[in-house]
Amino acid sequence: MKVLEGGFGPHDEKAPALRLPDELWDSENDDALICQAVRQETADVKTFVLRPVVPRRMRFQPGQFMTYAIEIDGEVINRCYTISSAPTRPDTFSITVKRVPGGPVSNWLHDNLVPGMQIKALGPMGHFSCYAHPAEKYLFLSGGSGITPLMSMARTFHDLGEQEDIIFVHNARTPADIIFREELEMMSRLSVNFRFVPIVEGVTPLSPTFGLRGRLSAPMLEMIAPDFRSREIFVCGPAPYMAAVRELLIKSGFDMSRYHEESFNFEALPVPDKEDVALGEAMLEAAPEVKTFRVEFTRTRRAIEVPENMTVLEAAKRAGMRLPSSCTQGLCGTCKSKKVSGTVEMNHQGGIRQREIDAGMMLLCCSKPTSDLVIER
Repeated sequence: MKVLEGGFGPHDEKAPALRLPDELWDSENDDALICQAVRQETADVKTFVLRPVVPRRMRFQPGQFMTYAIEIDGEVINRCYTISSAPTRPDTFSITVKRVPGGPVSNWLHDNLVPGMQIKALGPMGHFSCYAHPAEKYLFLSGGSGITPLMSMARTFHDLGEQEDIIFVHNARTPADIIFREELEMMSRLSVNFRFVPIVEGVTPLSPTFGLRGRLSAPMLEMIAPDFRSREIFVCGPAPYMAAVRELLIKSGFDMSRYHEESFNFEALPVPDKEDVALGEAMLEAAPEVKTFRVEFTRTRRAIEVPENMTVLEAAKRAGMRLPSSCTQGLCGTCKSKKVSGTVEMNHQGGIRQREIDAGMMLLCCSKPTSDLVIER
């Protein structure tokens, strides 16, 4: 066999070893991942390509997320990021992260995670997936970095050559902020069943003039997708964006049973609603027979009273504490904390491993006290 200069022959010792494993990756038994590549998507968005340290294949549904344990200044912080790649390419997977001002994890990833470094992860998790809601026609609506789960879905349909009718609408600040723009435009060119519609709020002097400007409105939606009422709609983006979309669809008479959304705020916990606090206090006053327990947080030196029928996280929020949290359903592991002493009733959905529970860890969002507690937070 003739080998061209600079090429690799079938037995060339310099040829790279191509390993295509048959075994599936299981984060319960092996949570180590290695960064394979880093790609700059926009000025403040990067994609990190990851793979198991020991080569394994990844299995997940498009739209699912993973929980990552990142050690920063000696403290392990848990964060959830949606997988932006498609399960049709299972030897690696990707997360696409926007740098958040003041966000400890997103900034650490942008500044420190490079090829060859290792991080730990748990998952995949989540139910926000087109696979759970098959339809002939879809409408994807995304804002900012909320594009990632919908990109995973779009890539999956494209790779498999599926014939579903998809309209993908993405809202960004400027043309330069459109994540995956070239790839989405390529999908539009190659498939008659896929249409990409970018909407930008404004342009800079050097920005190309194209697409729609402003924010998604009822007239704009009617123009983009006149048949949107007959489509399965998936939405992801900042909370104000999703609230506006929900209101728009409800006023337009859309059947909200066909509406699906995903949103996480990893960097900050919202201030507890005053009405919610008042309601909680009224419930406690109306039910004096409910037993309460003292819960002490060692780092913040706070102590609160938690009813036996309320989760630790909910009671902390009502007391005005700001604790890391995301899904509030025992899925993501963001609120994972060390239980120094005491007992709890914990009903989680996969966000914590059994060996972590055995080591005294707990999820604040799904744990109710059964005794006084001391928590390392």
